[in-house]
Amino acid sequence: MNIGGHRGRAITAVIGAIAGIAGVVGITGCGHTATKATVDVTPSTAEALTDMAGAGQAGSGGGACVFVKPDGAQKFGHVGWGFRITGTNQWVYGAVENPTNKLYTPPGGDIGAWHAQGSYDRMLSDMSRDAHYPGRSTHPYSRYRCVASSTGDVNSARAMVRTVEGRGFLVGLDPRTGELTSRDCLDATYDVLRAYRARHLTYSPRLNVPNVWVETLWDWSDRTLTPR
Repeated sequence: MNIGGHRGRAITAVIGAIAGIAGVVGITGCGHTATKATVDVTPSTAEALTDMAGAGQAGSGGGACVFVKPDGAQKFGHVGWGFRITGTNQWVYGAVENPTNKLYTPPGGDIGAWHAQGSYDRMLSDMSRDAHYPGRSTHPYSRYRCVASSTGDVNSARAMVRTVEGRGFLVGLDPRTGELTSRDCLDATYDVLRAYRARHLTYSPRLNVPNVWVETLWDWSDRTLTPR
């Protein structure tokens, strides 16, 4: 994988995103669109990663997943996250859905944040149907990428889940600091999985583009997700 090329495209995409923010057009920030997502993804050659993540057997370590709506946020993409409770068959998973499509929602406002816990199969089923955020999305998550690990910092990840769910939503100028930054679905996903210490987690700067970032996840499995 040409990581440098992806980073170059990421920079270009971010510049375009910032220009859109300046004009208050083009980006709604991890919101939903009326277009149904359709993706044709070839499974990763690193099948062992997905097999391990999907086995769901107690005592088999940790793992992390990123769930993708490629057509979300006016085709900039939308992402959610999942991480394994090490040594169990249980996963914690969720997202910041931003149902209002607003560029800014203050802390404590409705940002569509949710999380749940269940088996690996339950997680895939819930994410494929938007089971925990029904009636708000016109299409479910249609792609997922996972990576295995020998362990994971579950306590730190759980604490970060609480943080991202309570910090509001932002794409653009922070009213409090005047800084051009973001607290969106990608920031939530990245921050939770970084706290978990997921392997091969590519750095994601603020105001990054979800669909660009997802392609930089080196050595993560890559599969389609259909309603189940």
